[in-house]
Formats: sequence, C-alpha cells, structure tokens
Amino acid sequence: MSATRAGSGGSGGFGITARLLVAMALVVLTGGLTAWLVVGAVGPGIFRRHMLAAGLDGDSAAVLHAEEAFRSASATSLGLALGAAALASLAVSLFVTRRIGRPLSALSAAAARVAGGRFDSRVPAPGIGAEFDDLAEAFNDMAARLDESHALRRRLLADVAHELRTPVTTITAYLEGVEDGVESLTPDTLAVLRAQGSRLTRLADDLSAVTRAESRDLDLHPEPTVPADLLTVATRSAGGRFAARGVRLVVDAPGDLADVVVDRDRIGQVLGNLLDNALRHTPAGGTVRLGAGQADGGGLRLTVADTGVGIDAAHLPHVFERFYRVDTARDRRQGGSGIGLAIAKALVEAHGGSISARSDGVGRGATFAVLLPAVPDRGPGV
Repeated sequence: MSATRAGSGGSGGFGITARLLVAMALVVLTGGLTAWLVVGAVGPGIFRRHMLAAGLDGDSAAVLHAEEAFRSASATSLGLALGAAALASLAVSLFVTRRIGRPLSALSAAAARVAGGRFDSRVPAPGIGAEFDDLAEAFNDMAARLDESHALRRRLLADVAHELRTPVTTITAYLEGVEDGVESLTPDTLAVLRAQGSRLTRLADDLSAVTRAESRDLDLHPEPTVPADLLTVATRSAGGRFAARGVRLVVDAPGDLADVVVDRDRIGQVLGNLLDNALRHTPAGGTVRLGAGQADGGGLRLTVADTGVGIDAAHLPHVFERFYRVDTARDRRQGGSGIGLAIAKALVEAHGGSISARSDGVGRGATFAVLLPAVPDRGPGV
C-alpha cells in the first residue's frame, strides 16, 4: 500500500485532512449564517425602537430611509466581516488540518509498511500534542518489538535446524552404514543411536516446556514450602551427576527461613536446570554452591554459584535467550540444548519472580540468583 493511498483513506474516500477541512468550513458557514440571520432579525427592530423613542414619526420618509440605510450598512459591514472571518478561519483550519493530517498519513503509511513485513519502520514525534507524541512512541515501541520478535523467530528457526541437523545426520549415517554392511548393530552403535535419539527427545521436550512457560500456559500448584526442602530435593537429584564429574556440590542455607508459596515441582525444575548448567561449565575439582536466603522486602533468594569458566560481561544480558551459547562455554558438545536457562527464566517469572546472572569475567565463575515472592503474583492463564 502506498503512502498516498494510506493518507487518502485507503479505500478511495476522503482522507482525514479533507474531512477536517470540510468540517471546519461547515462550522464557519453555520456560524456566519446564524450571525447573518440574527443581525437581520434583531438589528432593524432595535433601530426602529430607538427612532420612535427619539420622537420621530415611524412612517416618515426620513425614518424609513434611515432604516434602509441601517440595513444596507449592517449587511455590507457584516458581509465583509463574515467574509474576512471565513477566509481567516479557513486559513487557520487549513494549517491545523495539515498539521494533524501529515502525522496521521505518516503513521498510516508506516503501519502499512509494518503490515507488509518492514518492521524497521518508524515515525517521528509530530510535536502537535502529547496524545500524538504518545501515539507515535507507542507505534515505534510496537514496531521495535515486532522487529525483535521477527529476528528472534528467524534465529530460533535457524538454531532449531542446527540442533536437529547433527543428531539426524548421525542417525542417518549409522543407519546407512548398517544397510550397506559397513556398520553392524554392536552395543556401541546402539548406544550412539540411543544417545542421538535422546538428544532429539530432549530438544523437543525443552522446546515444548519453554513455549508453554513463556506463553503462561502452565498449570501451577503453589503451596507453602520450606526452602530447605527445595534445596534437599535438588541436591539429591543432582548429587550423582556431580559425583561422577568430580565436582563438589555444597549447600549453604540457614534453617530459619520463612516458608514461600511456590509450585515445588516447577521450582525444583528451575534449580535442576541451574545446577546442570553449572555442572556443564565447571571442570573437575571445582565447586558449585547452592544457597538460599531472605530476599529484600520478603520472599526467598536462591543462588547457584560455580567456580567454572565464567561469562564475559558482553554475554550476560543474553544468557537466558533460547539457544544462546557463550562460545566454548556454551558449546553444544557439552550436552545442553541451550534452552535450560530460558525455561528457568520463564518458570520463575510465572511465579512473579525474577532471575539474573552475574560473573566477574571469563575463568572466574558465575552466579545465578532467583528471587521469589512470598506469595506468587501470577499472570492470567497461568
């Protein structure tokens, strides 16, 4: 859709500028006609009463001539005044309608471009009132969000395709090798095929989980929970994996923390993802600390701190994005799908909480902190 068409109504009708100009012209015309009728009906009568009050004969030639002169002078002066006022009013109306119409035409054209997929379209603040400036700002914010979402969707599709390519290629190669007689179904071959199948299953499950969590399509069952119980369950679930990798898992939490109202399984999933993430990036001999404490303003603060590879400051704002990996520290070969932190973030936010990451730099470990309110503040549909 062209900008001309957008500014002219889009369907062959009058645009907002023409409609405003016609409306203002009608107002001026109505006001002038009303003034003309009122002056014509009231003025001569008042003049005649003044003449009679002065003791003049109402039917005399002088009085009749004076009345005619009054009507003529009134009509001429009123006509000239109304004409001048109409011209001035139309000039002002034209200026105002153009001032209003141009930003609206620009907004309409930009909306048409966005509808056509050009999400980089923006409109300047018109400067004709707070309402129009707010409208332009809201439109630009919407276009920016759409642009960001479009870019994220493209990257997501590319990442999903990349994630699928390796296991599918591996499975296909082994199956072709078995068909050609190059490979045989040995325990090692079956283990490789099973591992790649598990990777595909894990990817599908993670994508489903993060999509449901981010869309608030979750069935949470919050209940009063002792924070120590959350930590105990998490360490029991992850203890075997930490021992196998030679990484020490330490729990650091006071025993007098107030209860919080959370979905135990979902928060357990959050802690599990954070512990798995810490384990993948902490070398043997390192330490991961799972802690709990009172949050400022009430609620619970959970932390997972490791002595692993750390995160560069430039990457910290992106670690909770789907499939985001920080170079070798988030390499696919370390076993993660790249969605675990995104799932954790979505689950925490579904409880009305927040999650953050902090690191002093590469090689200096990382700390992930979860803040949970005492009572979850969940959005609709959760």
